Order: sequence, then C-alpha cells, then structure tokens
Amino acid sequence: MAILLHACCGPCLAGSYPIIEKTEGSGNIALFWENPNIHPFVEYHNRRNSFMKMADVLGCNVLHGNSNYGLDYFLKALAENYGPERCAVCYRLRIEAVAKAAADNSFSAFSTTLLISPYQNHDLLIATGHEAGRKFGVNFCYIDFRPGFRDTYEAARQHELYRQKYCGCIFSEHDRYKNDKKFLNPPGITSVTTNSSK
Repeated sequence: MAILLHACCGPCLAGSYPIIEKTEGSGNIALFWENPNIHPFVEYHNRRNSFMKMADVLGCNVLHGNSNYGLDYFLKALAENYGPERCAVCYRLRIEAVAKAAADNSFSAFSTTLLISPYQNHDLLIATGHEAGRKFGVNFCYIDFRPGFRDTYEAARQHELYRQKYCGCIFSEHDRYKNDKKFLNPPGITSVTTNSSK
C-alpha cells in the first residue's frame, strides 16, 4: 500500500518514519509538505529546511502542496477565531491538503507526523483524518507515532536538525513565551496607555 505521509518538520519525521516503515515498507512511503500554520517567516523556512534535510537522509520522494509562506491564508482560514479552537482549523488545512494530494496522485492512503506529538489533540487529529479521507475518497492510515517522540531529540542532534520551541502558529508562539521571565518588561519599565480619542 502506497502511503503519502504529511510531515511538519524534520525531527517529527525522523521519529515517525521508522514506525511507519516497519508496517508499510520504505519503498511504499512518500512525503508531503504543506504547513501554512507555521509562523513567523524565518521559523517557517527553518522547519521546511529541516524537513527537506531529513527527507534527503531517508531517501524519500517528496511532494509539495502549497509550499509558500502561508500567513495570509492561515489568518483568513481562522476567521478571527484565535482561541483554542484554532487548532481544529490548523489540523483540517493540513490534513485535507495531504488527503487531496494522496487522492490526486493515486496513493492508497495518507497519514501525518502530527500524530507523534503528545502535545497535540490526538483524538481530534484522528477524527479529522477520517473526515478528510471520506471527503477525498482515500484511506486515512492511523498509526500512533507517539512511541517515537523521544527519538526526535536524538535525531535532531544526530542530523543537526532545527528543532522548534512551540507548536507552529504565531498564537502558539505567544502562548509559549508570554510568561517567560526573559521576555517580560524589565524592572522600571511600565506600559503607557494612550487616549486614542484625541
């Protein structure tokens, strides 16, 4: 069975690939990149380059969806819903993209390395995968990649892969760092409120 595996970054690909390879065989797996949720611009390129580096190490074929930096596209898709519900939109954008690419390129099934993270909503990812599979007429191959999560750290060191510090979108970056003392106002600096009605 030929599978198209969506990947979000190099380390997650490195941790997921050996697991899917055991069940499907290395010659039956191609990789897919489309991640309009990753921001800002430099972060997006760091993750894409890390993905490409790991894909080259694995010797895998790569299909690209829309590989342009997707800030405008992502924000429009969120429709100003920037709270926790944004994750469902984020999953849907990427999983529907790989499902469509799998159907268009005659793959038997698709999956995603997002399933490796213990920080993601695993049940929502599974539901989104099955929904996308039905929409595009291709099988969603569910594999629990989470046992490979620890391997992502070693793979990043071994292959000198960029390793991200937050999930991906600009809102998750804010959530990650907003309480970090390094980024809070230093002592003596206070915020000034201006009166915009003047």
